[in-house]
Amino acid sequence: MSAYLAEFLGTALLILLGEGVCAGVTLKESKAQHAGWLVVVIAWGIAVTLAIYAVGSVSGAHLNPAVTIAMALNGSFEWQFVPGYVLSQVAGAMLGAALVWLQYFPHWKGTTDAGAKLGIFCTAPAVRHTFWNLVSETIATMVLILGLLFLGANDFSEGLKPLVVGLLIIAIGLSLGGTTGFAINPARDFGPRLAHFLLPIQGKGGSDWGYAWIPVVGPVVGGLLAVLIYQSLFIA
Repeated sequence: MSAYLAEFLGTALLILLGEGVCAGVTLKESKAQHAGWLVVVIAWGIAVTLAIYAVGSVSGAHLNPAVTIAMALNGSFEWQFVPGYVLSQVAGAMLGAALVWLQYFPHWKGTTDAGAKLGIFCTAPAVRHTFWNLVSETIATMVLILGLLFLGANDFSEGLKPLVVGLLIIAIGLSLGGTTGFAINPARDFGPRLAHFLLPIQGKGGSDWGYAWIPVVGPVVGGLLAVLIYQSLFIA
C-alpha cells in the first residue's frame, strides 16, 4: 500500500467512526440520540487510535494536514510529499462523510434541524466570534502538535503510542473542545463540509462556508506555533 492510499483510507476510517458518533447522537430515531458530548469526545479519541493502528506502519498516520505541515516544518517529513498527503486526507475525509450519510440514510429525513445535520459533518462555534473562534482552534491544535512532538521524544512499549494519542484527543476535546467543536484538523472539517455541500441530503440547508476557513487556518497556525515552541525549548 502506498503512503498516499494509507492516508486516504486512514482518514476515511477516522471520519466514518468520528462523524458516525455525531450522527448517532444527533439524528432522530437513532438508538444513540442524546448520548451527549462525553460519548462524542471519547468516540473521536477511539477513532483516532484505530485509524493510527490501521495505517501507521505505512504512512505514519498523519491523517491531518496540520500534522503533515507541522512535521515538514519540524524537518521530520519531506515537503515534496505534503501536497499528496493533504489531498489524500481531504479525499479520505469526504469518503468517510459519505459513508456516514449512507449508514444513517433513513434518519436524515426525520431530522428537520438543518444546523444539526451540518454539525454531523463539520464544526461550528458555540459562540460565533471570528477572532476568538480562530484563537480556540489555534490553541487546541497547538496542544495537539506539541503533544505529538513530546510523544515522539519518549519511548513507549510497542503498540502503545496510538492509545496515548487517542487519550490526547480525548483530553483536548473535553478541556478545549466546547468552544468550536475542536476540528484541530483541516481535512476533518473541509472534506466533510464539501461532502455535505455535494450530497443530496434532504433539508440540509447551507454548508456555512463563511466559517469554513477558521478550522483550516487555525489548525495550521497552531501547528506552526507548536513547532516554534518545541524547537526553541528542545533544539539548540
